[in-house]
Amino acid sequence: MTLAELATALGCSLDGKGAADITRVAGLEDARAGDVTFLSNRKYAKHVAKTRASAIIADASLKSAPCPIIRSKQPYVTFAEALALLTPKRLVAAGIHPLAAVDATATIAASASIGPFVAIGAGSTVGERTIVHPHAVIGPGVTIGADCVIHAQVSIREDVTLGDRVILQDAAVIGSDGFGFAKRADGAHHKIPQVGRVVIEDDVEIGAHSAIDRPAVGETRVASGSKIDNLVQIAHGVKIGRRVLLAAQVGIAGSTTIEDDAVFAGQAGAVGHVRVGKGSIVTAKSGVTHDLPPGSAVSGFPAFDLKEWKKATVAFRRLGRPRRAARGRRKR
Repeated sequence: MTLAELATALGCSLDGKGAADITRVAGLEDARAGDVTFLSNRKYAKHVAKTRASAIIADASLKSAPCPIIRSKQPYVTFAEALALLTPKRLVAAGIHPLAAVDATATIAASASIGPFVAIGAGSTVGERTIVHPHAVIGPGVTIGADCVIHAQVSIREDVTLGDRVILQDAAVIGSDGFGFAKRADGAHHKIPQVGRVVIEDDVEIGAHSAIDRPAVGETRVASGSKIDNLVQIAHGVKIGRRVLLAAQVGIAGSTTIEDDAVFAGQAGAVGHVRVGKGSIVTAKSGVTHDLPPGSAVSGFPAFDLKEWKKATVAFRRLGRPRRAARGRRKR
């Protein structure tokens, strides 16, 4: 499409001529003629002057560029929309592959696509336009909504519910048994049956090799719009709010509640039975051991206020300085 057509499709104004043909999106340094690039982080503004792109997506703070500018109030969002428009979509044929094993009592929408070696259990439902890639396993009594994408090797256990537009990356496990054991008098660990359910609401994405456990009673729930990275563990009975972001290797222990819009950076975690307030931020490798009020920003283990943590880190690094100075004076 032409640059003018792309700007119109994106709902943006265009500074400059719009006749150039645009074929793909590329980074500032890698872009060439026919590409549209973007600037969403001022750290990379120094590369704008040398870009060879045919256009750049930027906000009003960019005063000039060697190419036309697509003006956007949210350049990173517009970049994502342009990428979707310019990337050829892989067409997947509707229907059930002859090598799939689908129980006779399962209900598969006519527009859904079920790949080879997929197994679907009794009484399960797969919604319109949902794509299930090879080797996925869907247990009995599962409900999957419309426009979902279930990638290879995913396991969706019995009685799990997925809303619409859910994406499960390769080898994610939804509805695995929670880690629940009762200690006997003789010291043996007696397994508690994990018979609760897991509910994944609309527009959730779950990364590769992540696991979301079912509880013994009640439910584990991930609310709409939340995004979960690879290698994340969500334990039994956890409640994840709307638009929550959990980066790689986060671990959330049982019966904890993460309220709307909270963010856990990589390898952060929370103990069980705590509440993390709306909009809170937990920085990388931090551990939450107590309730956090809404809007908290915490670091460290145990996690405490981010500003105080920064001060403590500076103080910690200074602890040895008086001793080193005293040794220096003695030598003189």
